[in-house]
Amino acid sequence: MDDMKDTIDAGFEQYGYILKGLERLMGLSLTFAGATREKIKANEIYFNGVFKYINEFMTPFWIALNSFSATERDKILRHTPEESMRDYLELLLFNIQVAQKGMNSSLNAMSDFHLNELSRAFSAWLNTMFEGEGEDMQGFVERQAKLLEKVVYEYPKAIDDIGPEYGFHFEQDGYEKLAETERFTVYQVLPRKGAKAIQRRKPILIIPPYVLGLNILGFLPADGKSYAHAYADQGIPTYVRALKDIETTPAVQTMTGEDDALDTRYFCEVIKKKHGLPVTLNGFCQGGFVALLDLLSGELDGLVDALITCVAPMDGTRSKALIEYLAHLPVRFRDLGYAVKELPNGNGVVDGKVMSWVYKLKSMEKEAPIYTLYRDLMMFDDPAGKDVKITRTAAALNHWLIYDRKDIPEAITKMSFDSYTIPITEDGTMPVKLFGKKLNLKRINEKGIHFLICYAQSDDLVDKDSALAPIDYIDAEVTVFPKGHGAIATTWSQSDSEYAIHKRLPNGMRGPVRFQLDLDEEVGKEETHG
Repeated sequence: MDDMKDTIDAGFEQYGYILKGLERLMGLSLTFAGATREKIKANEIYFNGVFKYINEFMTPFWIALNSFSATERDKILRHTPEESMRDYLELLLFNIQVAQKGMNSSLNAMSDFHLNELSRAFSAWLNTMFEGEGEDMQGFVERQAKLLEKVVYEYPKAIDDIGPEYGFHFEQDGYEKLAETERFTVYQVLPRKGAKAIQRRKPILIIPPYVLGLNILGFLPADGKSYAHAYADQGIPTYVRALKDIETTPAVQTMTGEDDALDTRYFCEVIKKKHGLPVTLNGFCQGGFVALLDLLSGELDGLVDALITCVAPMDGTRSKALIEYLAHLPVRFRDLGYAVKELPNGNGVVDGKVMSWVYKLKSMEKEAPIYTLYRDLMMFDDPAGKDVKITRTAAALNHWLIYDRKDIPEAITKMSFDSYTIPITEDGTMPVKLFGKKLNLKRINEKGIHFLICYAQSDDLVDKDSALAPIDYIDAEVTVFPKGHGAIATTWSQSDSEYAIHKRLPNGMRGPVRFQLDLDEEVGKEETHG
């Protein structure tokens, strides 16, 4: 009887092992089936993402191709077949070099990402096979699918959704229209709710860039990140010059540098009359270059006594990366005409998307579509598996880069183009003329203009040497900020940031708002002693 009992017990024990084995096998099958289902989903999202990133990158190419064809139809008649063959061969080699940069950076990004994922996949396989703790195969693939969904679907939606809160909305409370011309409207930016500051008297007029518009200067006001509001919140009478819609305004389409200077003079006259003091002119990026030219023209004499430029390319020939890029481009194709498009009314304007695409090509190793896809994947991929939130700042920055690329008047673009192809002369003469007159930097000191130059330490768009070119010829105060091109208008416009622009900075320099506040205090002292 005991032997029979032992045999039965042994049979049940073996049966239990078999059941457990079958359960284990069934569990593995379900796990790998679930992983396969999620992998199919992840692959579909991945290829949608690849197509989306490539399509967004190539859209300006198709626009540029039309301008290229139109320009070449004229040029090819003025060159011999041998010259055209040589130029096109050089252009082909140039394109191959650019594509190679993009390919190398893309392969490196793919390698970094997938090698890391391969290590995770092996750990997940071990956990699945041997019931280890941590992520199993199904969890691993689900995480991949969620990551791809975030980058390909959720991130673009967040960028679109931030629109109503991003930038200036002059139709809302917080702004007052001051004056307008055929080309511009100037608005006063009022302090944000809760801002308590001494009311200053010395006014400032902010000149935004033409290419990427003015909204970067009113980035996220509700989050305390707005360059213009950083002035207004300190009680400074703050004005922003807004360009009218170029698509519907012929006067903008055909405007010249002289028009810019005359309109700026009119606005400064209105502002000075209102406040009784000369205006501080503050140009951001390309706006800084244009503001400098306006001031050197003499049209603003007696109206402007201070100039602030932020990340402004003052001598484009000192921008190493762009000049190196242009140096490899055949001379025949260094023509602004390749970016000009004709509007229905016959006016030609420079396509903003094409111009921004040129900067992407210059930095192809960081702007190639596959590289940017993997850059975004790594940005939202947390090693611990935590869900990385899409920040409002990241969404707003991308909203700026995607939706604020504006077409530009051809004559205005020509001024910037000349600055990137013709250096400032040894005696300080700029490469651009206004009203038929030469413009010399030394006029700044001769007229006693207070001049502050701000640049960004890690700016990959405007080189330090380009921003600081004026100090080779005149005296100017210099302030350097950490981070990149847009940081002054975003990160450092926040009042509690380390390099807040209304403070004296950790490096002992003055932020642009602090510079303006000190000018206002000097006015007060002069009036008291007077």
